[in-house]
Amino acid sequence: MRGKTALLGIALMVLCAAVIGNVTAQTQEESKDKLIHVSGTGKVTTTPDQAVIVLAVETENADVSAAQQQNARQMDAVVNALKGAGIPAKDLKTTGYNIIPVTEQNEKSLVASKVKFYRVVNNLEVRLNDVSRAGEIIDLAVANGANRVDRFSFTLSDAKQQELRSQALTAAVKQARGDADATVAALGKTIVDVKEVNVGNNYVPMLYDNRYMGMEKATAAVPTPIEVGEIDVTATVSVTYVIA
Repeated sequence: MRGKTALLGIALMVLCAAVIGNVTAQTQEESKDKLIHVSGTGKVTTTPDQAVIVLAVETENADVSAAQQQNARQMDAVVNALKGAGIPAKDLKTTGYNIIPVTEQNEKSLVASKVKFYRVVNNLEVRLNDVSRAGEIIDLAVANGANRVDRFSFTLSDAKQQELRSQALTAAVKQARGDADATVAALGKTIVDVKEVNVGNNYVPMLYDNRYMGMEKATAAVPTPIEVGEIDVTATVSVTYVIA
């Protein structure tokens, strides 16, 4: 019995050695590849096709219910005016609602400060697919009760982002291959295959117009001018080529 066990153990050791030898041989064979690693960046410049405006209605009153009701009336008027101007309900979204008690400052007393009044702030995000209407929409909202513009930005729709990302990736690959060709040619070698490709994340910046950030008690005596400008879509790739 011991003899059979010993023979079985020897057989297992031989099998393991064969497997290890095979793995080592493959690793050594793979390591013989001569490689070059390069990266490329592609950029496509375009005009934004979407605007995002975050408006706010801010009201104040010593009676919190009165402040809420006034705020609700003004925001209803803003929303109805925007819908009447052709903005779909799906492009209007409440992004914040706050009731803030504003207290008197009493440095001499340790007792909790008395509430002077309540401030109610309701934020509404408006997404425009026609950027040329941005100024018009701001003026319309202000005329109907909005008294703050908390954020204004230009960006790209999902469909345009995907379209331009493909173009940026093509440009990035061309740049990477051009750098690889030039380097390999200088070494007297040639590219024979692609071993690995890694695609970086897409980056689409948002252009902000700071003229409207934190605007309080906004007025619109004249039409609000909005300049769209341009925006860049970039993409990166890293490529490993096999050379000979």
